[in-house]
Amino acid sequence: MKASVIIFPGTNREHDVADVLESVSGRKPQFVWHSETQVPPTDLIVLPGGFSYGDYLRCGAMAARSPIMRDVIAKAKAGTPVLGICNGFQILCESGLLPGVLMRNASLKFVCKEVWLRIEQPDTIFTSRFKRGEVMPAIAAHAEGNYFADADTLDRLESEGRVVFRYADPQGNVTPEANPNGSQRSIAGICDERRRVLGLMPHPENASDPLLGPTGGRRLFESLVDNLVGAA
Repeated sequence: MKASVIIFPGTNREHDVADVLESVSGRKPQFVWHSETQVPPTDLIVLPGGFSYGDYLRCGAMAARSPIMRDVIAKAKAGTPVLGICNGFQILCESGLLPGVLMRNASLKFVCKEVWLRIEQPDTIFTSRFKRGEVMPAIAAHAEGNYFADADTLDRLESEGRVVFRYADPQGNVTPEANPNGSQRSIAGICDERRRVLGLMPHPENASDPLLGPTGGRRLFESLVDNLVGAA
């Protein structure tokens, strides 16, 4: 599986996600700088976490207008899978590839903690190794992870099966206490209509190495390998 990791000024999780991708696929991802105009031939595009452009204006807003994003958007519309994690999720929303916005956490504080995500939609290339209702550990590290959309958009996401992850406790119960940022309907991750573009706020790559802690997030990347090896 060939993967491309996009780097913007202020990105800081590119090596975290690249290490996991290389570990599961046996192939080192290629890094693509934001000022490039084309992503080389690839099976997967990843927008990693960080603080692109210092989170000025709005989180992800400036990165969404970087030269490389024109090709990322074009390739996504043509069917290339795109994974946006944390700041990458914010960029996907700001670029229009996913609906809604990520606002300041309800606590108005930066959150850094282990969280649990309930799998709401296993029928994607990102979650095929999971069963519906399973829980996956991940690491939340954000100040603007509060997912917001209007009621019609939220209802559409629910009815179309596009809510992929929801904050829950380790037993899979969706409770206010398990929601670290006030996200509407405890939404932690959503996908596009074709289920080829995924944005999620917590970091599965930081729950993928036994030397660092839990490893359940690794199954997301293994799901991608299952579905994308030999795709291009």
